[in-house]
Amino acid sequence: MRKIVYYVATSLDGYIAGPNESIDGFVTSGTGVEQYFQDLQTFEVAIMGRNTYEFGYKFGMQPGQAPYPHMQHYIFSNSLVLHDPAPNVHIQPLEVAFIQNLKQSPGGDIYLCGGGLFAGWMLDHELIDILKIKLNPLILGQGVRLFGHSTKAVQPKLIEQNAYDQGLQILTYQLEY
Repeated sequence: MRKIVYYVATSLDGYIAGPNESIDGFVTSGTGVEQYFQDLQTFEVAIMGRNTYEFGYKFGMQPGQAPYPHMQHYIFSNSLVLHDPAPNVHIQPLEVAFIQNLKQSPGGDIYLCGGGLFAGWMLDHELIDILKIKLNPLILGQGVRLFGHSTKAVQPKLIEQNAYDQGLQILTYQLEY
């Protein structure tokens, strides 16, 4: 069965973005970021919420475009409408059964691209298998939380830890519910 991997950059205090969705201060270059981009090549499918998809517009992505051209994309939204989306971009209503079927379909692991609210919903429904954090050496104090408003308690098991330049670490945890 495929695993869903929530691979995301966070601050030391658990925010994936600061106020107004700012990512200022996050490490954007170096060996850890290169490792992240290399790791992305191993995924065949990306799943995300509407806010994460539309966040890409701030960086020049056009509506309907695939952020990761080599992957199939499933954007979970009950209101997003895309005119003439790329063939590998699909909009889906937020349904546990669809995600469970996606996990059971053949292929490689699934990249949970965020964001906090969608990841919190996924955590609440025990759908995330691996949490892979790019831990950035900064404290934001406020912003978009790693798991949104979720209050689910889980004790992850650390399975890998790597340190990179600029103080970036990549920590990999197995989530056991």
